[in-house]
Amino acid sequence: MKLRSRIVAFVLLLVIFTATISTTVGGVLKDIKLGLDLQGGFEVLYEVSELKEGQKITPEVVTATATALGERVNKMGVSEPHIEVEGENRIRVQLAGVEDQETARELLSTSANLTFRDVDDNLLLDGDDLKANGASASFDQQNLPIVSLTLKDAKKFADITSKIAAKPAGQNLLVVWLDFEEGVDSYKAESQKAKPRYASAATVTQTLNTTDVMISGNFTVEETKNLADILNAGALPVKLEETYSTSVGAQFGDQALKSTIFASIVGVALIFIFMLFYYRLPGFISIITLSVFTFLVLVVFDWINGVLTLPGIAAIVLGIGMAVDANILAAERIREELRVGHSAKQAFQLGSKQSLSAIVDAQLTTLLAAAVLYFYGTSSVKGFATMLIISILLSFLTAVWGSRVLQGLLVNSGYFDNPAWFGIPRSKQHSLDENIGALNLSTKFDRFDFVHNRKKFYALSLTILVAGLVVLGVFRLNLGIDFSSGTRVEILADETLTKEEVSQYLDSIDFPSEDIVLSGEEKKTAVVRYKDDLSQDDIIKFKKVVGKDYGHEPTVSAVSATVGKELVKNAIYALALAALGIIVYVAVRFEWRMGVGAIVSLLHDVFLIVAVFSFFRLEVDITFIAAVLTIVGYSINDTIVTFDRMRENLSQHDVITDREVLANIVNKSLRQTMGRSVNTVLTVIIVVVALLIFGAPSIQNFSIALLVGLITGIYSSICIAAQIWYTLKIREMKKTDGKLIKKEKKQWGSDEPLV
Repeated sequence: MKLRSRIVAFVLLLVIFTATISTTVGGVLKDIKLGLDLQGGFEVLYEVSELKEGQKITPEVVTATATALGERVNKMGVSEPHIEVEGENRIRVQLAGVEDQETARELLSTSANLTFRDVDDNLLLDGDDLKANGASASFDQQNLPIVSLTLKDAKKFADITSKIAAKPAGQNLLVVWLDFEEGVDSYKAESQKAKPRYASAATVTQTLNTTDVMISGNFTVEETKNLADILNAGALPVKLEETYSTSVGAQFGDQALKSTIFASIVGVALIFIFMLFYYRLPGFISIITLSVFTFLVLVVFDWINGVLTLPGIAAIVLGIGMAVDANILAAERIREELRVGHSAKQAFQLGSKQSLSAIVDAQLTTLLAAAVLYFYGTSSVKGFATMLIISILLSFLTAVWGSRVLQGLLVNSGYFDNPAWFGIPRSKQHSLDENIGALNLSTKFDRFDFVHNRKKFYALSLTILVAGLVVLGVFRLNLGIDFSSGTRVEILADETLTKEEVSQYLDSIDFPSEDIVLSGEEKKTAVVRYKDDLSQDDIIKFKKVVGKDYGHEPTVSAVSATVGKELVKNAIYALALAALGIIVYVAVRFEWRMGVGAIVSLLHDVFLIVAVFSFFRLEVDITFIAAVLTIVGYSINDTIVTFDRMRENLSQHDVITDREVLANIVNKSLRQTMGRSVNTVLTVIIVVVALLIFGAPSIQNFSIALLVGLITGIYSSICIAAQIWYTLKIREMKKTDGKLIKKEKKQWGSDEPLV
């Protein structure tokens, strides 16, 4: 029976989705805050230390310092500043969209103590006598820039001026000093702190009973404004040491945003085309749900007041690729049921039900890696993890539940019974035979014998392992400043650059470097590294000169050795915890032997990524760790899908006494899941290649790491993980007189009896 009402309901839902997204997406995109790498600005990580001997750095002191920095930022009029306390004694300040980074940096780190003294240098008044926000920039009667002050106590000022007025001529002076205190120590510039400087001196001939005071001197208009802001901000309660900093020019941010969005559109469009032509009706449904998915990701990210960074955009696109996986797994199971001979309605019900466990297992393992990445990540990496977590959670809502609702309306309408709507020609559809079943269907890969070639796979992987160790021993890793400390500079030019040209230029401005790498297709970006930490003054000078000569302000990042060591430690912890969590989950959900196989294959993938980066001298930075952890979570998807099918095939046997039967089960499971494994990885590879070709240069290494990991992930899940499980099960058979007997159901996480 055909039900037009279901078609009408589907169309109405489609109209509602289209109308909602088209009318609100503009506002959502406008409200989302962009990070430094997408609009320019700078980020500084301060380490709080004692200003005077005996001072204790407590959480309250650190919080008070962060509040003081926030007040200074507010005086700059910066929109949406981000100031966050990290750990016990660190404060991270992110100011996106700041044009005058030099002034902002000085205002953050410098405090001024105002003092009034007599000619004998006796202290009469200081900054505590100044009324809150009592300093302002103004002009005197000659229209010269001055700083106007409002004191708290007129009587106190009257007493002071009365005593000075009584002194002999020449000694009746009220001298104003500005004692500048650098809250930030440049790494090498202890001696470069600003010195107290004389502001002005006024002759006092009578008692001044007033709270209004003017400071005159050789000031510019900008200096009076900055001085007033510093005086109003007051002195910092602690000493701040700059351990990490990065500044991004607006041109870099604009270029990165445009190129990465273009790459994302290309990648997603290719995924849509692939899904539509290969899976037909399920592919069309996936296009709808993926569009809704992307919109919801942006809405939720806006709700939590997140800051979108370059890795964050990559996470959205990667999340789209991962959401496709759920659609592919369900579509493949539906196609199998159609080939068995079930009707479209029956195939939809069976396929949706049977694919759910594999989808849940695959998504949860990726969620685990993303959670570890968020906990140990910093700055933009934490943003990447946040976006990835949101993507995974929302994919359950759209790619699983949403797809089933929409596809159920069409399938149950009765208008889509032809298997061709699902990419299955009638020639490949069997007559319904309960003895065939989806687990006994032939595949395009039936000629492949994986199990009996396992020793060849082991030998190949061992060769790769040895070669990788040699590569690492000879070339070592090209550690970026995130892990090795130092300063990294990106120079953007309007014309193609050469290493010789850049080297000669750097020599001419007294910033020589031998570590110069050109990036981008047209070689218009030069990446320069310095082993030493450039001082704050050096960075300001460098940016001014290069910005003037090349027309674009360079991006500069500086990392201290302390922070570099911590990043290395956190990266190792993150990888170890992610691996441990996955093996525990797989062991509980399936069995411990499958957990061992999964972890060995993951370590195989991670090591190969590291070896490739070492051989090609690609820079290893913090985004590399993000890519590796993503692969740790994502490459196990194929392994989980394979193990899930092995679990189903094993459920058909109560006792196995022949290792060839076990080998046939493994081979059959791999053949049956190979097509969907290739397709799920292919969709993500499409996105990654688009990011690699069209994306910003700053995420190219990130994309390369993902690409290598995805390719090796297919190989390891098929040729390593499943083969290790088979090897371990054969050993178990030897210990049980050649028999594998039915186990308890809960051990395998299934209601079916398994061996």
